[in-house]
Amino acid sequence: MVNQALDVNGNTFNGVASQINITVRGSDWYWTVTAIMTVSTFVFIGLSFTKPRTDRVFHYITAAITLVAAIAYFTMASNLGWVPVNVEFQRFNNSKVAGFNREIFYVRYIDWFITTPLLLLDLLLTAGLPWPTILFTILLDEIMIVTGLVGALVDTSYKWGYFVFGCFAFFGVAWHVTFTARLHATALGDDVRRVYLMCGVWTIFLWFLYPIAWGLCEGGNVISPDSEAVFYGILDVLAKPVFGALLLFGHRNIVPSRLGLHIRDYDAVPTTGGVTEKHHHGVTGSNGATTTTATAGQTV
Repeated sequence: MVNQALDVNGNTFNGVASQINITVRGSDWYWTVTAIMTVSTFVFIGLSFTKPRTDRVFHYITAAITLVAAIAYFTMASNLGWVPVNVEFQRFNNSKVAGFNREIFYVRYIDWFITTPLLLLDLLLTAGLPWPTILFTILLDEIMIVTGLVGALVDTSYKWGYFVFGCFAFFGVAWHVTFTARLHATALGDDVRRVYLMCGVWTIFLWFLYPIAWGLCEGGNVISPDSEAVFYGILDVLAKPVFGALLLFGHRNIVPSRLGLHIRDYDAVPTTGGVTEKHHHGVTGSNGATTTTATAGQTV
């Protein structure tokens, strides 16, 4: 089927025409990533049914990440969710980035504003990090995303000030992921440490490449929007579906209660002393009396 997204949704926003835009090839790539994110979401949700309801928290978080990303990539593939912004560096010697303004996909940042905290939640819950530290790390992450968006929408050199703020926030995130959380993960056992190191190193390595992409695309107008689509798309596929597969594989033999996550099922009634009782139907004995049995288990 022919991709008609660019014909239906043109390159004009509120009467202003964008001059540096994606082509059909860029849109096709965005559709490919949309499909990858969508399929990954169904796979992660399907895998959750192999676990008890109390052990599905990481499956749900990971599926939410790819679901939001699928919606964002659907929007970009449809050539929607963007605004034209005047470029600071006009490069008329390069036909692929020649022009006065460039389309900036703000929907990409909406995606990141939702999904990067969920990625961090996946990681930091794996390490058993205390909630105050988790919340502070997520705040730094939100600062990183918001400053990236504001910088992308600024058409003067002041955009680089927001870039610097975002980089400082990212260094704070990287510190907590690579040092603070690693110590907590190590204390929980070798299996937790292995899965945390695998996913943590993978994530921080990829996240270090995003500022480079930003500088080449929204910041410096060096590469074309089609190349931008490929650069960000590959990073997002590696940072979301591939990350999710690695994380869930590592969690296959780890119960959330080991990480300090105590989740109660609907048929478990909490009692004093951290023990739950699961209700069962009454059993009628030979003397006509009805007795009720209860199974004690760990609060999860």
